[in-house]
Amino acid sequence: MAFDLDMIKKVYDRYSTRVDAARKATGKPLTLTEKILYAHLSEGDAKQAYTRGTDYVDFAPDRVAMQDATAQMALLQFMQAGRPQVAVPSTVHCDHLIQAKIGAVADLTTANDVNKEVYDFLSSVSDKYGIGFWKAGAGIIHQVVLENYAFPGGMMIGTDSHTPNAGGLGMIAIGVGGADACDVMAGLPWELKFPKLIGVKLTGKLSGWASAKDVILKVAGILTVKGGTGAIVEYFGEGARSLSATGKGTICNMGAEIGATTSIFGYDEKAAAYLKGTEREDIALLADAIAEHLTGDDEVYNNPEQYFDQVIEINLSELEPHVNGPFTPDLAWPISKFATAVKENNWPTALEVGLIGSCTNSSYEDITRSASIAKQAIDKKLKTKAEFTITPGSELVRYTVDRDGYLGTFAEMGGVVLANACGPCIGQWARHTDDPTRRNSIITSFNRNFAKRQDGNPNTHAFVASPEIVTAFAIAGDLTFNPLTDTLTNENGEQVKFDEPQGIELPVKGFAVEDAGYQAPAEDGSQVEVKVSPTSARLQLLDPFSPWEGTDLKGLKLLIKAKGKCTTDHISMAGPWLKFRGHLDNISNNMLIGAINYFNNSADSVKNAITGEYGPVPATQRDYKAHGIGTVVVGDENYGEGSSREHAAMEPRHLGVRAILVKSFARIHETNLKKQGMLGITFADTADYDKIQEDDKIDILGLTEFAPGKQLTVVLHHADGTEDSFAVNHTYNAQQIEWFKAGGALNIIRRQQK
Repeated sequence: MAFDLDMIKKVYDRYSTRVDAARKATGKPLTLTEKILYAHLSEGDAKQAYTRGTDYVDFAPDRVAMQDATAQMALLQFMQAGRPQVAVPSTVHCDHLIQAKIGAVADLTTANDVNKEVYDFLSSVSDKYGIGFWKAGAGIIHQVVLENYAFPGGMMIGTDSHTPNAGGLGMIAIGVGGADACDVMAGLPWELKFPKLIGVKLTGKLSGWASAKDVILKVAGILTVKGGTGAIVEYFGEGARSLSATGKGTICNMGAEIGATTSIFGYDEKAAAYLKGTEREDIALLADAIAEHLTGDDEVYNNPEQYFDQVIEINLSELEPHVNGPFTPDLAWPISKFATAVKENNWPTALEVGLIGSCTNSSYEDITRSASIAKQAIDKKLKTKAEFTITPGSELVRYTVDRDGYLGTFAEMGGVVLANACGPCIGQWARHTDDPTRRNSIITSFNRNFAKRQDGNPNTHAFVASPEIVTAFAIAGDLTFNPLTDTLTNENGEQVKFDEPQGIELPVKGFAVEDAGYQAPAEDGSQVEVKVSPTSARLQLLDPFSPWEGTDLKGLKLLIKAKGKCTTDHISMAGPWLKFRGHLDNISNNMLIGAINYFNNSADSVKNAITGEYGPVPATQRDYKAHGIGTVVVGDENYGEGSSREHAAMEPRHLGVRAILVKSFARIHETNLKKQGMLGITFADTADYDKIQEDDKIDILGLTEFAPGKQLTVVLHHADGTEDSFAVNHTYNAQQIEWFKAGGALNIIRRQQK
């Protein structure tokens, strides 16, 4: 479990040389983001690195982290790469497959039983290839990484969209698909389009009910779910330095909700304190020695408009607590306006469940602030009106807050402690309800609240807030309650009001744990057998995808024209489908079942051009595949936003979809499509989306001359004999075009290992 101090020394040793070279090449002061990126350029790739926002650049990350749901497919792919061990330090974290139902102990026991073959596979493949393995119950990947592996100035990729959590300790940490992780573990450079830079200047200092969570809730309201796309968000200023390291992690974590590539804070005394508090003083001492390189240059922060593509300024002293939602994390409401919004929009006012914790807000500080509200409810004789759950982020945090009495406080006010896992945040929740379709409201301290995400009910209005706000709302059971100003009637009939929450950044007695849940890999894994049963319904060894046939694509059918928001949850749902993450054919039965068909406004109902009948999307596509017919999926703006799951790219590829044509892509999903050899293209004129008809035959021309920056042409052959033709764009560079031709990046990796 120990961090790799020698690796960190090597990273820091090259900083001065790399940063000085970058200053000379660019002729200007540097942001923190630029310093870290330049320090992690792959050897020999400085040629394009200083042209911000235009060129793809090769980087050499220091670390790979994988959660169990996505690790299955990433490692199944890595097994085909032909390497005896991973090339960089890597870890697997079992956090996604534990369903929240009864409570921590019972749910973990059930998970270990139900998921045994998956855990055995992940344990054995980690053992064989030199990967650290964190057992079920050890904690959520992002919290465990922050506590053990994140370090200032490092670069990490992770197979989860909330990997940027590590930015709270000054690390460039980016969510990717499993194919990208496979590349890096195989020793190949990792490619990223050099990002735009958004600067967020924080002034003042938080007080009262306001928390770090409210910073990102406000930023989400400003930038929306697309505003950070293609950009890294860098926070700076006196306000930034006043925030705890875990509070910064919360902000960076939820930066995924604005589409940002990642978010980051500079190294400061708060980061040093957290490193020391988690037994990493050696890293703090190394970071202190190069502290000037672990923050942006003074000239940048004094004149940010000259060095960032966009600058936002927030005064923490004036920041109100926020509640965001429902159905999208960027619908931001200051608490003073939230009750009015609830009434005006006719959202269900009765709150049924309040949920705190998750990878976003489960630090010691979060738990203590929430517990201070829970303790007031007990002392002021308030009965909790809504169901209330607590999800610790790691066994380290859970054990420590239990030792310090906070879990007992939650239990006394009626709370239920769930396993150290993602649970309800990702739909792994057996919710207690008498009507799973009823219009209702819940509030969480999670990061994401798309429709159906938590409990599968499209009528659940999910709102997002800080843990302390969630706790207060759960006690009140009423969304029109304002804990800052309103009173509640206690069991004695008295009117009582909450005092401001109080929290502790780091435990006074230090962190403690009996068994953190870590398993080190074998010293020599050559004789370790990877456990995959040929009859398993949950695990399936992969066959390579077929290469491009060398011709234009003609006579394709339209599978679905998706209307409106189409996230990775719509393309490949989580919840009960998580159990099939290691079995590509079985999980493909959820492909696009959540997408809304433009032509009938229904989910999982598309016209089969062979039979003329309407049926489920996966079954229709399997029929096309059986008849050798290729298809096209058409989508709207920001197609594939949300979680990093590469299954959303692999499933269409596996079932025979030939192209995804959309108005715009979310970054990770577009990359995932490219890695799998799929053609991902965008309308040059978004109005051409309206020309797509249900019975069209579709040609995609220009592939025989496929080249970077060169448009392709789509021809629509309509059922009435007319045609439409229009240009489409793509962002494939020369290397990515080779992925397409080879049938996927993995096919090229395997050839290179021979």
